[in-house]
Amino acid sequence: MALSRRTLLLGSAAAGAAAATTTWPLAVSAAPARGPLRTDPFTLGVASGDPDSDGFVLWTRLAPNPLAEDGAGGMPSRDVAVEWRIAADERFRKVVRRGVVVARPASAHAVHVELGGLPPAREFFYRFRAESFLSPIGRTRTAPARWSLPSALAMSFASCSQYEHGYFTAYRRLAEGEPDLVLHLGDYQYEYPADTYTIPGGNPRDHQGPETVTLANYRQRHAQYKTDPDLQAAHAVAPWAVIFDDHEIENNWADEVPEQPDPDFPARRAAAFQAYYENMPLRRTSIPRGIDMRLYRRLHWGRLATFHLLDTRQFRDDQGCGDGYKDCPAAADPTRSITGAEQEAWLLDGFHRSSARWDILGQQVFFGRRDNNSGPATVLSMDSWDGYAASRDRITRGWVDAGVRNPVVLTGDVHAHWADDLKLDWADPASITVGAELVCSSITSSGDGADVVPGTHPWAAWNPHLRFYNNQRGYVRTRITTDALTADFQVVPFVTRPGAPVHTRATFVIEDRVPGLHQIADTPTAGGTAGLRAPSAAGAETVRQETRRP
Repeated sequence: MALSRRTLLLGSAAAGAAAATTTWPLAVSAAPARGPLRTDPFTLGVASGDPDSDGFVLWTRLAPNPLAEDGAGGMPSRDVAVEWRIAADERFRKVVRRGVVVARPASAHAVHVELGGLPPAREFFYRFRAESFLSPIGRTRTAPARWSLPSALAMSFASCSQYEHGYFTAYRRLAEGEPDLVLHLGDYQYEYPADTYTIPGGNPRDHQGPETVTLANYRQRHAQYKTDPDLQAAHAVAPWAVIFDDHEIENNWADEVPEQPDPDFPARRAAAFQAYYENMPLRRTSIPRGIDMRLYRRLHWGRLATFHLLDTRQFRDDQGCGDGYKDCPAAADPTRSITGAEQEAWLLDGFHRSSARWDILGQQVFFGRRDNNSGPATVLSMDSWDGYAASRDRITRGWVDAGVRNPVVLTGDVHAHWADDLKLDWADPASITVGAELVCSSITSSGDGADVVPGTHPWAAWNPHLRFYNNQRGYVRTRITTDALTADFQVVPFVTRPGAPVHTRATFVIEDRVPGLHQIADTPTAGGTAGLRAPSAAGAETVRQETRRP
């Protein structure tokens, strides 16, 4: 009986060790300096990423003892030859490419295989072998040819997975949907030691080790997250494109400015970047150079969609007026930037060169305006694009001037689902809509959350462009076609215990050449109804949450 793809992928982590007896001789052998590996080194799973029309990146990292305090994952201090194979079928009867790469101690035995020369728009399966051990199986794909116009793309995006705040069930549900592509928009891991960043009722899980400061700390923390089977399933089901936000280093950092004064911050930043690269399926163009790392880049899905992946941390001016929500003159300073001049010019040039049906900005922090004050003062989040209004205006006007056909902004960070129309003139609610923003909730960060009646967020009355809000955990599932982008806001009712089901809380459509959002479905949980009402207790709690650590 043939195994289903889902059975193979979601069960492959458990099957990896059992399959290790399969005959699969290494093409190149690295003589073990101090004895062979004795336990399974593939405890962190497998991943692929950054697909283009002729290839992608394959990733794994060898770590038989993933939580080792020295960050080395329990590996011996020697090189290990790792064989990789790509097949056109899930049983590996049609192997199309194979090779050997050396996993080295200097990179925590991480493996990056950057491939080209493959046919476009094809599904592939891959796995690794190290000595007598086989890895789980991963599924990936090449993007369509650059000149082609594919009929559809299934893309899901997620952010903010605080390990201590709950179980990664939403990753499992994302994997079960078998998307073509996954975007992760930041806060993949968090830096805090146990019992520092807590939710009401206490954290259901604990971080291992101290606050992440050194390279060993960051390697250990990434490994702890990667051991989660739900996260492994999400990585194994499709290629990912990743960008970091703040917690991959520390809360609310900006360029070379830490949250609190720290003369050692440059060394901490360099350590965090190295560990991030080691643990993500990134191309060699993202290899860190000291405290610098090139993360902004483009992915093309034929002429259907271009993804402009941004870095809003590494090059930004420091947040104005001491961070937080403020009525702050610095927010309007035309010299301030959240992207830096070079990245901004790169993005604007990309708008002018684009021939895509959809231009999608994958980025970290809230793009649209959110004034949290009902009075005459404008009180905005200094950590979002609101704190860099001129920067936002240049980019928004840039896509309008370039004639971008369908601009869409994807966002993470705020631990809640949002959807909003984007304006050229935020002071005039009747001004034209020039784009749309879709904001995914967290995978776990802030704990279970609560369902919210649509329209009851306290800020909705004076921010009419804010079209949707929900305070449950989850992710966003999209289907992109030539005619429309459909976004399903997926939610789970709880994360503080495992096994939650998932359902679609609301569905919005962005039609081709029609800027702005159109809601086509609202599926409240028991007791919820649609419509504008007085602010709910859940909404008031969200205001309090968003003044704390994001």
